[in-house]
Amino acid sequence: MPELPEVETTRRGISPHITGHQVEEVIVRQPRLRWPVRLDLPQLLEGQTLRAIERRAKYLLLHFPGGTLIGHLGMSGSMRILPAGTPAEKHDHVDIVFENNKLLRLTDPRRFGAMVWTDQPLEHHELLSRLGPEPLSEQFNGELLFNRSRKRKQAVKTFIMDNHNVVGVGNIYANEALFMAGIRPDRACGQISRKRYNVLADAIKTVLARAIEVGGTTLKDFVGGDGKPGYFAIELSMYGRAGEFCKECGTTIRETRLNNRSTCFCPQCQKY
Repeated sequence: MPELPEVETTRRGISPHITGHQVEEVIVRQPRLRWPVRLDLPQLLEGQTLRAIERRAKYLLLHFPGGTLIGHLGMSGSMRILPAGTPAEKHDHVDIVFENNKLLRLTDPRRFGAMVWTDQPLEHHELLSRLGPEPLSEQFNGELLFNRSRKRKQAVKTFIMDNHNVVGVGNIYANEALFMAGIRPDRACGQISRKRYNVLADAIKTVLARAIEVGGTTLKDFVGGDGKPGYFAIELSMYGRAGEFCKECGTTIRETRLNNRSTCFCPQCQKY
């Protein structure tokens, strides 16, 4: 599924085209997404000007004077900018048409994505209120991970993928960051030292920042806001490389499953 870098890439791709422009028309073809699209969404949005697009975790926040449209790409969705009037295909569920003859289109074959309207303070919204810190923010660091992990037995990979601890560290980037930090993904999070968590926090920041810089990871179902795929996959050291040789030491990469997720690691490089 699209992870934080893919969502941030989408935000950066779509924002310049529609921010500051007025909504002319809203077309809802399929309201039955992960959460139902409000049937009155056209009445709520038409005539409003998009003020800004932000990201929180894997949610896109489209801010209007009357409230915020919370978007999510689900498992295989995308939001793209297209010329107004572009014919819709089977999985094109929602179009927001702007007065500059551009439209924002939500495409989602599996319908796990969402467009949720709210006029309430975002910090109290049920989708956002319990999220942990952003991984690229100053609030996220090794000390936070160390303190939250004490006396806990869950695997460290599962721990850093929990959005209550830090948002947006999905499966791909968790594999990569743990390899960069030299930590076995199945190690109990409560057994890892403060020093090593400092290394891990820096690794998470490095991996995510690099992925955003080059446009997210190329997944077969994902395209960025400009319609182009990302290119970070060519640099992956661990994810999807089970049975291949480690780029650092030449040891065969092993694969296990944690929480039913494929997990790759190097037994030589990841000893902590």
